[in-house]
Amino acid sequence: MIKDFSDLSEQEILALAISLEEEDERIYDNFVDGLKDQYPASAQVFREMATQETGHRQRLMALYRERFGDHIPLIRRHDVKGFVARKPVWLMRPLGLDKVREQAELMELETRRFYTRAAQRCRDMAIRQLLDDLAAAEREHESMAEQLGAEHVTPDARASEDAAERKLFVLQVVQPGLAGLMDGSVSTLAPIFAAAFATQSSWQTFLVGLAASIGAGISMCFAESLSDNGSLTGRGNPWARGLVCGLMTALGGLGHTLPFLIGSFHAAVVAAVCVVAIELGLISWIRHRFMETPIWSATFQVVFGGALVFATGILIGSS
Repeated sequence: MIKDFSDLSEQEILALAISLEEEDERIYDNFVDGLKDQYPASAQVFREMATQETGHRQRLMALYRERFGDHIPLIRRHDVKGFVARKPVWLMRPLGLDKVREQAELMELETRRFYTRAAQRCRDMAIRQLLDDLAAAEREHESMAEQLGAEHVTPDARASEDAAERKLFVLQVVQPGLAGLMDGSVSTLAPIFAAAFATQSSWQTFLVGLAASIGAGISMCFAESLSDNGSLTGRGNPWARGLVCGLMTALGGLGHTLPFLIGSFHAAVVAAVCVVAIELGLISWIRHRFMETPIWSATFQVVFGGALVFATGILIGSS
């Protein structure tokens, strides 16, 4: 079970904060290990940040023991709604300075948001003061991450990098929209083309496609809205994300449903297939552009999956 952040007690908030600081400290140590040979100056910055995270954790633990005793329950980020899933550092090797800086910016932005929200919820003045102090410290870390590696990055490269808020915009809009578009474009292929080859009727196929697209859109809207309330990460209002996801899901299905308004069944099928090719190409490009997936890998994954679903619909509809 995942607990909502608004349901955490002050004791649980402190225990979660201790866990977060320990995780950030270990991540920065991994950054140091990965950068020390090629970028020793930047590695030293992360070494200092890791040391500061150790200090934050010790302050949190001291206050926790003072208020609640020696036993600190293990509460991790994935036990609470609202955190962004982090890609493990060991899967990011070899570490590049740009990649590390972007990861550090997101980490500090997310942690700062957590401390700010947590401080607003705490009534104990000592706990609130400490959380406010740590939010300010994380803001300094965020600034350090943004300026990191100036000696290694050209002005043109730095100018082209998105700010941390821009990266979170991708999480708020692009990711749910892409998830919806992929689901709508791929999952509706089988029922639509099964209906097409089973009925040989453009109108009947259109009705099936309309129902499948709208139904999938509603389902994905609720699934995305209930998956993460965005309270800690700044991923935005959950229902706004759900609406984006639901609309893109419905749009993905309607794209290859609308051609079946064409009276000629064979012309409708040809037009629908062309639309499917365009949809899969668009999904591949979005994955490459915003998710940093290699273009050939993205194309293969999307086209191969789409082809399997498409073939399934044809086989079932023709049987």
